[in-house]
Amino acid sequence: MKYNNIDETDLKILRLLQNDARMPVKAIAEQIFASAPTVSARIESLTQKGIIKGYYTEIDVSAIDNVIKSYIDIEVSPERKEELYDFLRSSPQVVEANRVTGEYSLLIKVIVKNTLEMDKFINALQRYGRTKTQIVFSSIIERRGVSI
Repeated sequence: MKYNNIDETDLKILRLLQNDARMPVKAIAEQIFASAPTVSARIESLTQKGIIKGYYTEIDVSAIDNVIKSYIDIEVSPERKEELYDFLRSSPQVVEANRVTGEYSLLIKVIVKNTLEMDKFINALQRYGRTKTQIVFSSIIERRGVSI
């Protein structure tokens, strides 16, 4: 099976890494019946192709501090998009921003320490357009890998 210049061995490697990005190359090799050098070369190739974009540590932010997670929709005019994108890239509260269809232009995932920080952030954001905020009470599925 080929998918975007990826063969079945690459897919097996991606599935394993998606479940555990720290899985040793030797363990991956044992599971897919390949040599460790082959697995290393394939991981390097997948990285160079941009298929593997990075390795991340998922942190339960509530264990570190009391935080508020929210999703903010914003409607922005085309002339202000680049200015807004720069603002979002420079805002540490923003953990994700997606262009979307529908009534609003962007859906932004934000994590802040308290309601005061949320208020300041939303006030700054509203310079670019109309917003709608949804505060998360709890998450049923926090993170799930893509189906490969």
